[in-house]
This record gives sequence, C-alpha cells and structure tokens, in this order.
Amino acid sequence: MKTSMKILSVAAVALLATGCAVRPTAGALYTDVEVPVNATSNSAKNVITGESDTCKSILGLVATGNCGVENAKANSGITNVLSVDYKSNNILGIFHTGKTIITGTK
Repeated sequence: MKTSMKILSVAAVALLATGCAVRPTAGALYTDVEVPVNATSNSAKNVITGESDTCKSILGLVATGNCGVENAKANSGITNVLSVDYKSNNILGIFHTGKTIITGTK
C-alpha cells in the first residue's frame, strides 16, 4: 500500500508540474520551444515578422498579458497574416511565458 501511494504521489506531482501553464509541447523540468499554429499557402513579397506582448503565468494559477494575433498585428502593422507560431518557455511548471509570432504583409 505504501508503494502505491508513493507511485501515485510522484505521478500527481509530475502531472501538476506540466499542467495548464504550458502550451502544446512541454518538458517537465524546462521548456523553450516555438511551435507552428497556422500557415497559409499564400506567398507574398516584403514579408515581415511581428510579435505579440509576452503573456506570463505563475504556477498555472495566475496568468496575465495579451499574446494574441490581434496584439501581434497591432505591434507590427501587419494586416495580412501568412503564418502564426507560438513561442513558449516554462521552468518547472512554476513560471511560464509565451508570445505569438506572426509573418505577413502590411
């Protein structure tokens, strides 16, 4: 019985450490990834890149910021979005930051 409780406790901690403060790809100890969200088959000249503000989360309990596509468009002046990526950084499931990266034209 004690062994099963230990295994269950370790599993619960591992699950909590990689919980809702993390986007699609996550490591239990550390994450620093950029993942694709969406892309179009459109091609264009004079393609530029824009980034949203950084969203922050602590313990998956408190999250702040505006890291949406509209925010990235406003920051960069992009009006025609060609692709959307998401950059995520997570440390021990305690502190998470994320931002949206877009490419497109003005």
